[in-house]
Amino acid sequence: MTGFTEKEYSKNLNLGIWKRIFKYMKNYKKNLYILILIMLSVAAIDIIFPLMTRIAIDDYVVPGNTDGLIRFSFIYLILIVIQVLNVWAFIAIAGKVEMGIQYDIRKLGFKKLQELSFTYYDKTPIGWIMARMTSDVRRLGETISWGIVDSAWGLTFMIGVAIVLFFLNFKLALITLSVVPILALLSIYFQKKILNSYRDVRKINSQITGAFSEGISGAKTTKSLVRENENLKEFTSLTINMRFVSIRAAIFSSLFLPIVLTLGSIGTGLALWFGGKGVMIGNISYGTFVAFLSYTTLFFEPVRELARVFSELQSAQASAERILSLVEMEPDIRDSEEVILKYGDILNPRYENWEEIKGDIEFQNVSFQYQSGEKVLEKFNLKIDSGETIALVGETGSGKSTIVNLVCRFYEPTEGSILIDGIDYKERSLSWLHSNIGYVLQSPHLFSGTILENIKYGSKNASDDEAISASKKVNAHEFIKGLENGYNTQVGEGGGKLSTGQKQLISFARAIVSNPSLFVLDEATSSIDTETEKKIQDAIEKVLKNRTSFIIAHRLSTIINADKILVIKKGEISEYGNHFELLDKKGYYYRLYNNQFKKQSSTNSWD
Repeated sequence: MTGFTEKEYSKNLNLGIWKRIFKYMKNYKKNLYILILIMLSVAAIDIIFPLMTRIAIDDYVVPGNTDGLIRFSFIYLILIVIQVLNVWAFIAIAGKVEMGIQYDIRKLGFKKLQELSFTYYDKTPIGWIMARMTSDVRRLGETISWGIVDSAWGLTFMIGVAIVLFFLNFKLALITLSVVPILALLSIYFQKKILNSYRDVRKINSQITGAFSEGISGAKTTKSLVRENENLKEFTSLTINMRFVSIRAAIFSSLFLPIVLTLGSIGTGLALWFGGKGVMIGNISYGTFVAFLSYTTLFFEPVRELARVFSELQSAQASAERILSLVEMEPDIRDSEEVILKYGDILNPRYENWEEIKGDIEFQNVSFQYQSGEKVLEKFNLKIDSGETIALVGETGSGKSTIVNLVCRFYEPTEGSILIDGIDYKERSLSWLHSNIGYVLQSPHLFSGTILENIKYGSKNASDDEAISASKKVNAHEFIKGLENGYNTQVGEGGGKLSTGQKQLISFARAIVSNPSLFVLDEATSSIDTETEKKIQDAIEKVLKNRTSFIIAHRLSTIINADKILVIKKGEISEYGNHFELLDKKGYYYRLYNNQFKKQSSTNSWD
């Protein structure tokens, strides 16, 4: 499936992580404070109810007295009404906080994904990102909102009950709560085991999500290579691991709860034994005894709840760590503070300060290597004049795409500098440069929606007429009009309802609708039919005129009219010139062109 190795996170409950998470809760601080106050009120009333029972028994039931019973009943009714309102309020507010937190974190995550550079996507599987923004965010939202509810109630209730127990009978309280230290030690042990198990669950869940993503996106390849059985075996291995670690986590959780219940029952039994003796000898009133038993039973309920919340916190910590690793990820390529101040950033551009790009480009002693350590360019130099069409040819892995990606600042030089119009492009903003680039990929990607929407995707301010004009320039208008719904035809997910050639023409129109100063064609004709290639060749003549452009070519027929053709070999320029000059040199380009010409002639003869 994927060779991605996920980072190992902290093995214990880390308060620092939760402090960082709560920084993103600022929009809900008021709601959280209100929620805590409501739960304090809920706990206080829950503590009062057994005392009311004690009063009822000692003051009314045992002596057979009815004086003041109506007032007592009225107070009891008021407490019930208040508690009902409290429950309604905390459910409503906690639900709002839960959904709001999920919304805000997903928004932050999506914003971050817009800012991250190519290197992040090079090394991070889509499935991993999807798992962060879906299941992990949901888990975190649930834990924070409802965890605060249960924690505020549980802690308040336990402290309140303990105080009341000692107030009612100090000696009996000590006997009853003697099991608490044992419970605390067992809780620490089991929660460590549960945290580690849940962290493994989240890690394997990410791998399963990634496997789903790869399996769906590569379904056609799987079937064409008859890989169904092997893929199923790999996926089964993942799910078996998931089942194993999930069962292990469930076993630890299932062992812990009965232990809490058992110790709670022992505490209640001690209260019943010693408290019963106290009633028999007259040291404790019957009402106090009943209240004491109620409190003893209730005391261990929040213990169970807090243990559950603690377990969920540990489980959610794995989610929190992964979410933070995304939303706090710093882009490898970013503008300086001075540049952002003048030109704005990707999401908040300051168009009024943007200079016009003429198109002069220069590489000055540029070296580049990927994060994996692979070195591609070494002291590379190249000067391109405005309006020139530069073609790059060479073997796979020679550095053609790297050169273009460096020009576009999808990556930055490891050493050296790249000048645009005589200025180091790091002194201008990323959004300034990217807004002036038209890029057509070898494998075009269209978004779900109509053809018109996809063309206008290249410029948010483009009108329908400008989109249609762009499609006419690239010779896409005729085939679009021939479709049943014309420009309103739905392209399907990834453009699946259109042929590769049709998608390429639409992506070409999308690239020029913004009238970019720089243009890149990355093997745009390598996977299309001959007829579509001719249309694109004709479009290239019109569209690239007076624009600085780069063509990475597999089919040399596309670049015959290029101003300069660079033959790239191991990150260096091995041949340089126009089409005819390179043919005269009878080098690599000459051999490559003749081989393609012979193949084309052979194909035509069969036709």
